[in-house]
Amino acid sequence: MQVQYFKMTNDHLSQLGQQTETPSSPEQAVLERIPNPHVDTLYAVRFVQPEFTSLCPVTGQPDFAHLVIDYAPKGWLVESKSLKLYLGSFRNHGAFHEACTIDIGKRLAETLEPTWLRIGGYWFPRGGMPIDVFWQTGDAPAGLWLPDQGVAPYRGRG
Repeated sequence: MQVQYFKMTNDHLSQLGQQTETPSSPEQAVLERIPNPHVDTLYAVRFVQPEFTSLCPVTGQPDFAHLVIDYAPKGWLVESKSLKLYLGSFRNHGAFHEACTIDIGKRLAETLEPTWLRIGGYWFPRGGMPIDVFWQTGDAPAGLWLPDQGVAPYRGRG
């Protein structure tokens, strides 16, 4: 089997390779994508953000989550620096756990147009109770290897 390498110019990327400030809101954040070099292959990509932060929209207090994002790319991959900046833009954003988790999943699905995508938001306790939020675009494709998201049920998460 011959491996084919592709040459990609970064002309269309506005954040990679330079100092970029964290956007002040998710609406201002730019999610960038790059071509998938293996469009003919079914595979999964996983991003884990164990220190996700947003604000409670009522009290303004910080909320913390462990996010796990899995997707089967089609034509596009998410550029990881833009994803980090996008997720970081929630730091001063007030929204409930469900809204943050679902908004992230939907924005990624809209930007990447993947074969399949899921997000697990494992939120640390608020009022003594953790809230876990899950969303996916549909059934996982047959033959896609998907490991467990690896986040244990709440027992002092970590």
